[in-house]
Amino acid sequence: MKKLFVLFALSLILTGCANMSTTTLATKSIPVVKVTEPEPIIKETPNVVIDTPVVTSAKLVAIGDILIHQSVYKDALNDQGVYDFSPMFEKVKPFLESADIAVANQETMIGGIELGLSSYPTFNSPFEIGDALKDVGIDMVTLANNHTMDKGEQGIMNALNHWDRIGMPYTGAFKSEEDREVIRTVSKNGIDFAFLSYSYGTNGLPVPDDKPYLINLIDLSLIAEDIEKAKGLSDVVVVSMHWGNEYEEMPNQSQIDLANQLSIMGVDIIIGHHPHVLQPIDWIERSDGSRTFVLYSLGNFLSAQEGLVRLTGGIGGVEVTKTVSSGKTTIELDNPSFMPTYGYYEYWNNFDVIPMYQLNEELLPNYQMHYENTQIHLKSFINDISFMEN
Repeated sequence: MKKLFVLFALSLILTGCANMSTTTLATKSIPVVKVTEPEPIIKETPNVVIDTPVVTSAKLVAIGDILIHQSVYKDALNDQGVYDFSPMFEKVKPFLESADIAVANQETMIGGIELGLSSYPTFNSPFEIGDALKDVGIDMVTLANNHTMDKGEQGIMNALNHWDRIGMPYTGAFKSEEDREVIRTVSKNGIDFAFLSYSYGTNGLPVPDDKPYLINLIDLSLIAEDIEKAKGLSDVVVVSMHWGNEYEEMPNQSQIDLANQLSIMGVDIIIGHHPHVLQPIDWIERSDGSRTFVLYSLGNFLSAQEGLVRLTGGIGGVEVTKTVSSGKTTIELDNPSFMPTYGYYEYWNNFDVIPMYQLNEELLPNYQMHYENTQIHLKSFINDISFMEN
């Protein structure tokens, strides 16, 4: 009995402790911890401008004298009574059209038939030679040469009016002083080319004192002013020089000295005329690492002169690369090229400008030897010239 009582009492004690514990836990304040997601950490990245250079290129080519003797314009007169010179350029047309810019030296003024067509020593040519040059891909003609004044002021005005009518840019002869002040430019592939042209003289024919703009004569102070203006308007300055001695196959010291002076002034490309024969190609290195490309003489492209070297001309070219990076523009000249041509005719008829590599023994005996000798001659000063044959 006593044992049962003890067990019953112990049971009551344990039950009470359990109830007390439950009550205490239920009424005790438990702090609530609010868990929130952390704010994302945003790192500010500075604006980084990646400068990608913009590179463009253009190929400029030039041809020599367009010297229209009487036999040439008579051969151009077709059965309809129209002067058509285009067939004479048919074989070289693809090479001129494929260039980005093609330049020709129009040696004879195109005063038109109203002034009377004439040949050596005072030339006057049909308007239609200008039309033919435009048709075959010429983009610019240079007019300052020793025959510019052959038909006086009227011959020049007739010529310039026709060039304007057909939309052909020209330089070296002008309508007025205001016209002369306008630097001629041509833009291709984002590259701006400026063109200037000068002659050593006019075969003694006077230039009116009050109209010096009719022809640009070689005057270093005038040239320096023109070049400065041209540099402000363009990326590349091209100067055509009527200089040297006729029929000399190497440039004389005067040409070399003038070329170096032009290079120092900032001229990039020099195109030479007047000797009527080919002279070698050269580079002039500048102190800043750039260089000037010099074609000392391109010879005759179309003429009725006699003798193999006087009938040898060609298409000289150079590639121009423009790079714009970080606001700075650089110009590089590279890849000089040349395609020798032969001014074929037979008994003063059938005039045809033919790429020399397309000749055969019937057209020109020993043509291959002459072709190779021409290449050697052109490389007298530099070796990095490629010869176009396609």
